[in-house]
Amino acid sequence: MTTTPADDSAKPGWADTLAVYLRPRVLIVMFLGFSSGLPLALSGSTLLYWAAEAKLDLRTIGLFALVGTPYTFKFVWAPLVDAFDVPLLGRLGRRRGWLIFSQLILIATILFLGSCNPATAPGLVALGALAVAAASATQDIVVDAFRVDSLADNEQAAGMASYVAAYRIGMLASGAGALLAVTVFEELGFTRPGAWTGSYAVMAALVVVGIATTLVATEPEKSAQANRARAGMSAFQRLTSTVAGAFSDLFLREGVLVALVVLAFIILFKLTDALAGVMTGPFTVQLGFTRNEYAAIIKGLGLAATLIGGFAGGYVARAFPMATSLWIGGIIQALANFAFVGQAIVGRDLAWLSFAITVENFTSAIGTVIFVAYLSSLCKNPLHTATQFALFTALSAFGRTYLSATAGSIAAAAGWAWFFAICAAAAIPGLLLLAFLQARGHFAALARKPTAT
Repeated sequence: MTTTPADDSAKPGWADTLAVYLRPRVLIVMFLGFSSGLPLALSGSTLLYWAAEAKLDLRTIGLFALVGTPYTFKFVWAPLVDAFDVPLLGRLGRRRGWLIFSQLILIATILFLGSCNPATAPGLVALGALAVAAASATQDIVVDAFRVDSLADNEQAAGMASYVAAYRIGMLASGAGALLAVTVFEELGFTRPGAWTGSYAVMAALVVVGIATTLVATEPEKSAQANRARAGMSAFQRLTSTVAGAFSDLFLREGVLVALVVLAFIILFKLTDALAGVMTGPFTVQLGFTRNEYAAIIKGLGLAATLIGGFAGGYVARAFPMATSLWIGGIIQALANFAFVGQAIVGRDLAWLSFAITVENFTSAIGTVIFVAYLSSLCKNPLHTATQFALFTALSAFGRTYLSATAGSIAAAAGWAWFFAICAAAAIPGLLLLAFLQARGHFAALARKPTAT
C-alpha cells in the first residue's frame, strides 16, 4: 500500500492538526520525548551545580563538560541498534527491545551516579556521568529510529513537535525538579550527600515513564520488513550492510552532487541560530543583566515560547510542502536575530530582552521541528534508520559546535549589533542550497517516495 504525504494534500486546519497530535503513535513519541530529555541535565547542568556546591575547583568542574561526548559520537554505535536485536529483550521487537535495554541501563547508571560524592570521589562521579550520558545517547538513537519508523510522513512533524515539548519538560524535571527534590530531602532531615542521592533516585524512578510507554507501544511494522530483508545474514554481514547502506543510500538515491549539497545544507541550515545562541549569555552579561533576570526569562517566557513554537512548527510542516516549510523556518530564524540587534541598540532594557528571547526561542523551535521532519524524510530504509539519522544529526551538530566556535571572535571584532546582523546573514548560504535543492527536484522526489509497501 502506498500513502501520500501531507505535501500533496490540502492544507489542514487547526482541528485536523490537533487530531494528529492525539493519535496513539504520536502520543507514544511524546512520552518517549520526556524519557529522552530526562537524563540530559543529570550528567550536565544539575551535575555541575552539585559539583559546585561540593566546592570542587572550577578546572575540575569544567572538565565534567566532557562527559557529554557520547551525544556527539553516538553514530559510532548506532549500527549495532540497526543490525542486531537485544538478547532476550529482542522478543519485544527490534526497537522496543533496545528501548527497554537502554532504559534499564539508565536507571542503573543514574542510581550509581547519585550514590557517588563529588567532594570525595570526583573520578567516580565523572565515570558515572559518562555512563549516564552513554545510556542516554543510546536511548536517543532508538527513540529517533522508532519515531521515524512508526510515524507516517504526515505525522512526522506532529511527532517531532510533541517530542520537543516533552523533551524540554523532561529536562526541566531533571534540572529545576532535581534541585527542588534535594531541598525537600534536606528538609526531611537527610544530609546533603544523602539528599543528592535521594534526588537522583527520584530521577531514576521517573525513567519508568519511558519503560511503561515502551511496553504500551507496538513495534513498528518496518521492523518486520528489516528482519525479512536480513534473513540468513551473518552478524558480520548485518553490521557491514548497515554501515554501508547508511552511507551509500543518500548518494544512490540522489546522485553525488545533490547528495553532497544535502549534506552541506544539513550543516548550514541551523547556523544562523547556533551562532546567536552561543553568544546570547555573554551578550546579556555585558549589557548588565543579572543571572537571575536572564534565568527567569529563559525558564519562563523562553520555555513557553519553545513549547508553542514547537507545535506551531508542526502545523507549518503539515500545512505546507517540505521546501516551503524549510523556507519559512530558515527565514524566520534569521530575522529573529534583529530582535537582538535592537537589544544592542537600546541597551539594558528588561522588557526588550524578554521580547528578544521569546522571539528567538519561538522561531528556533519552529525551525527545529521543520528541520528534523526533513531529516526524518531522508531516512527511508528501515535497515539503517538509526544509523542514518544519527549521522545526519551529527552533521548538524558539527555546524552548531565547530562553525559557531568563531562567534566570540566575530562579536569582539564587529560589536554586538553588527554581530547579530552577521548571524542573520549566516542563513544565506543554507537558503541558497535550499533553492538549489528545490530547483533540482529534490523535495518533489522525497514527496513521491512511498511510506510503506
